[in-house]
This record gives sequence, C-alpha cells and structure tokens, in this order.
Amino acid sequence: MQVTRELFNDVMVPNYNPSEVIPVRGEGSRVWDQNGKEFIDFAGGIAVNCLGHCHPALVNALKEQGEKIWHLSNVMTNEPALRLAKKLTDATFADKVYFANSGAEANEAALKLARRWALDVHGEQKNQIIAFNKGFHGRTFFTVTVGGQAAYSDGFGPKPAAVDHCDYNDLAAFEALISDNTCAVMMEPLQGEGGIISPTSEFIKGVRALCDKHNALLIFDEVQTGVGRTGDLYAYQGLGVTPDILTTAKALGGGFPIGAMITTASIAEHLKVGTHGSTYGGNPLACAVAEAAFDTVNSEEVLAGVKEREQLLRDGFAAISEKYDVFSEVRGKGLLLGAVLNSKFEGRARDFLVASTKHGLMSLVAGTNVVRFTPSLVIPLEDIKEGLARFEKAVADVVNG
Repeated sequence: MQVTRELFNDVMVPNYNPSEVIPVRGEGSRVWDQNGKEFIDFAGGIAVNCLGHCHPALVNALKEQGEKIWHLSNVMTNEPALRLAKKLTDATFADKVYFANSGAEANEAALKLARRWALDVHGEQKNQIIAFNKGFHGRTFFTVTVGGQAAYSDGFGPKPAAVDHCDYNDLAAFEALISDNTCAVMMEPLQGEGGIISPTSEFIKGVRALCDKHNALLIFDEVQTGVGRTGDLYAYQGLGVTPDILTTAKALGGGFPIGAMITTASIAEHLKVGTHGSTYGGNPLACAVAEAAFDTVNSEEVLAGVKEREQLLRDGFAAISEKYDVFSEVRGKGLLLGAVLNSKFEGRARDFLVASTKHGLMSLVAGTNVVRFTPSLVIPLEDIKEGLARFEKAVADVVNG
C-alpha cells in the first residue's frame, strides 16, 4: 500500500493538520522523509525525544524487554516498573510513584489525588483548584479545564466546577484568589504552550508560601520541563521550591509513551486500592525504555551539556535577529526555548515553522508569536550549528517575503 499525506485525509479524524512531510527514519538529531530529504530536528517530538532518534540505550532496552514480558496489567507488578519508581524517588523529593501513559493522565491522577486528599483531610468544602491563564495540562476534560486556555476547553458542555484561573507571575492576583477552600494549585514551573514564560523567583516562592498558609497542595506539571529539559533533572530543583505533587511524561520515555505522578507518602495514601487506575500504567516495555532514558539523562555530563547547548542556541538566535531584526527576546531555560517575534512579525510564528521545514529544519510554535525549540538534550554541537544555518535561511525567506 502506498502511504501518502492524502491518505491521512481519507482515514484520520481531522483534529490534526500535519505537514506534508512523512518522516520514515531517524538517527540522533537527523530525520529523513519518504523522499530521502534530511532534516535537523530542533522539535524533538515536542520535548519528547530527549536523546534523539534511535538512541542505542533505548533501542537495546526495548529489544531486551521485548523478549521478556510485554504486559501484565496492574493485577501484578513487574521489575522494570519497580526499578524505575525507585530511581524516581531516589532522585527527587517524592516517596511514591503512580504510572500512567501520558502527561494528561499523570495530571488527571494528580488532580484526583488532590481532591481526594482534601476531602479526606479537610472536608468537602475544600475543593477549589487554582491554575494559570495560558497554562496547558493536557486534553482530558478535567485537565483541559484546569489548563488556562478556553479555546481548548470550550464547546464540550458543562466543565468540571471549582476551577479558577489568574495570570502567571501575578502574585497579587493569586493571593486574592487563594483561600482556605483551595485544595490545590497546579502550575508549570515554566509555561510551555503559553509562550515559554519563566516564573519570577518572587512569584514561584510566593505561590509556595501561600499554599502552605492555606493548607493547599502545590502541583508542578513538569510534563514538558522534566527529565533534564531545563538543565536540572526536574525544573523545581533549579528554582528552590519543592512541590507536593509532580507530574512527568514526554521525555521520561524518550519517545515511548509513559507518564508518572510522584508525591509524598502521606499524600499518596489517599489513593487507596480502587480509587484510580490505568490498564497500561507501569507497562514493562514502557518502564524498561524509560529506565534507560532516565539513567542516561540523569548524569552530570548530560545535564551540563544542556546548558552548553542552550548558550550555543541563544548566541545563534541573537546573531540571526541582529541581522534580520525579527525577535524581541529569547525566552525559556535549557533546551526549552522560545524566540519571540517582534512587532513587525507579530502573529506569524507558523510562517517561520513552514519556512524552516522547507529548509530542512524541524521546529515548533508556542502560540502565534513564539517559535519554539525543544531539541534532543544530547544533540551534537555540529547539528546545532547546521540547524541554525538552516533556520537563518528560513528567516531570510520570511523577511524577504
């Protein structure tokens, strides 16, 4: 059967509008399409392919586990899940782990746990969840409601109640919203989809202090920032603020679907047997691959290399902008970066993405005004330089019309 982009229109639900490019092979930070055209990957599957494509450690883990056992369900546990959970708890504040298949499911579990904890400990009046405008937490109906983008949650009927929002980095607005009836606050320690917005130190520490004052749980959604993306294993470790619950996915499996919610023992005990579950959560194949990804990323060499690569990219974007006058700033941390378009090119982020694809570079957007980059954490420095050269050609195309 011949596979073409037109086949997508024939057989797939039209909630996506993918590129004409159909990749068929990847190695490291390079990808080839059906026609043999090569691309430098600055997208990383939206911060998922933390070790690039077909990394030997992940391929070997998948092959080895694939010849042992694939699936059990949670009627029984398995060795890869327990090993990965132990490594997650050893490396973080957490005592306990819950495995899921995706970031949205990890966030769903976190929100349900927070509500159940509040009900058990404080009573049914303590049910308010606070989140932030422009936030993104997934596409289940609960998580998309908590996410602060109405365009994603409107049009599906009545939304889950007792969910309120305020602006990110506005501590005064947050303080006015939180109360003793707040059960949890969910936030990204660096907003991704909302435009690559970092928190101020005053804001992030103020949120933690107000959660403590009102006995509310602080949930960090580290689905995009976790597993080395910012140069720390988890972003909270570089902010001086520890959450009560943390969610992780995307890079956790290096491309294999897996998510996890981690928390303290005293909070975790409120998800008693039967209160929540996942058929595939803790799948042996997923956990074996994730263990290999986690072991590889959680090293001084890789984490220090993230910061080196960040600087190389920032320098490259600065040089391009100096020449073509397109960016007002570059936001973000580590290898979660957003080049913000200036007033002359406002709203045209997708034009830069399309032009990049034409010149053999895979990139992303974060809204209409930010070109987003989330490459492999171990992308070779030469690939960064080549990718920047291709991006400059794309910028020139857009600027010259």
